Formats: sequence, structure tokens, C-alpha cells
Amino acid sequence: MAKLTKETFIESLKEMNLLEIKELVDAMKEEFGVDPSAVAVAAPAAGGAADGGDAGASTVTIAIADGGAAKVQVIKVVKEITGLGLKESKDIVDNKGVVKENIPAAEGEEIKAKLEEAGAEVEVR
Repeated sequence: MAKLTKETFIESLKEMNLLEIKELVDAMKEEFGVDPSAVAVAAPAAGGAADGGDAGASTVTIAIADGGAAKVQVIKVVKEITGLGLKESKDIVDNKGVVKENIPAAEGEEIKAKLEEAGAEVEVR
């Protein structure tokens, strides 16, 4: 069996929806007895500390602060941006969740503009 490279694995993840990724995480928990999501959450924090915090200035996280009056439009934009299904996109808007994490600041501004145009209040972290 050929070894799966990190790049190939990441490209495969980009093609998955949220449910498929959750099922993958659950399978990894069962197979290896560890929670890979805990490692994924800890890794960016550790990397940012080693850089002296400079990574925070170049990358941002976009979250919904409020879906606004035109929530249906906001859900459609979240669906377009994330590639998730309608239900997952609605959950993000309803729960004031994260739309995209650790993205370049320029891309974050574009996403923020799209969401605000649809009527959402957006939080940039």
C-alpha cells in the first residue's frame, strides 16, 4: 500500500463535508484510541506561541456574531463559502459558529464582506 502524504490527506479533507469529517474523526478515535481533534486544536496554539504571535496577524478566523434579519441569505452564503450542506450551514448561523479558521487576512476580509452583504454580523478573530 502506498504511503499517504500529508498534502494528499489535506486535499482529501477539503473535498469532505462536515459529516464525513466527523465520521473520520470518530473512526480515528476508535482505531488509535486518541482524539485527533484535540491535537488539531492544540497545534495552531502551539505554533502561534513559537512564532511570537506573528501568525495571529496574518491569519484570521471568521465567525457569525448574528445571523441578522435575512438569515436565509446568510445561510446560503455560509453554504457557498464552506461547501457544507444546508443543515450544517444553518447550524453554523444558528449557533453563531466559526465559518472559516486560520485563513489569510485578505481572504477573511472577502468572506466578511460577503457575509455582511447578506445581512450577517461578523466577528473577525
